[in-house]
Amino acid sequence: MLLGVNIDHVATLRQARYAAMPDAPQAEPSPLAAARAALEGGADSITLHVREDRRHMQDADARAVRREIPLPLNLEMGATPAMLDFALALRPDYICLVPERRQEITTEGGLDAAGRAAELAPMVAALQANGSRVSLFIDPETAQVEAARALGAPMIELHTGRFANSSGAARAAETRRLAAAAELGHALGLEVHAGHGIQLSNLRELSAVPHLSELNIGHTIIARAVFIGLAAAVREMKEAIARLSW
Repeated sequence: MLLGVNIDHVATLRQARYAAMPDAPQAEPSPLAAARAALEGGADSITLHVREDRRHMQDADARAVRREIPLPLNLEMGATPAMLDFALALRPDYICLVPERRQEITTEGGLDAAGRAAELAPMVAALQANGSRVSLFIDPETAQVEAARALGAPMIELHTGRFANSSGAARAAETRRLAAAAELGHALGLEVHAGHGIQLSNLRELSAVPHLSELNIGHTIIARAVFIGLAAAVREMKEAIARLSW
């Protein structure tokens, strides 16, 4: 099981004070330094989301991490022409297409791969031809998994938000939905990842979902890093994942 560490919230903290001058020498904390700490802690890849409104990660952040960090870079991005141009120039190892709304605090649901197939197909093809492996961030639904396969994406990332934000019988039902989607994705030849709201406290329940090869985790690692440091927080999560049977 691989761990992709999302460092967006390091940039969120920087922008809280330095939004008008993120490139200033005194601007802190540094997303690049965060990526280095995640590498030290054992991260298998670095995830960052350059949003269309540039609310946290800036173009220069993505370029610096791509240039300086010897780990695969996973760029999360909205499926827009402007972001397509940016991604084609950056050429990250992986690209995860996500839905994006200006009003949301964080990504609130999966991409409608089925409903946007005509729009997404040329984008997926262009990104793949440019050397980036494409993933679609989708809800654990049959139609969405099948659409991802039809679009030619080799990977999917299952949105675990509803799982993470539920409990009891509702959590069990969401676990079953994730398991069914993962089974289908695996049967269709897709590499299956998961992300959103994953914490130390729900890892054991999530481990009931088969065929997951990578977890993308951000907020909880950055929150834990406030108290124990980022490298230690990444290491703690890696060790917790390793103790479970996936």
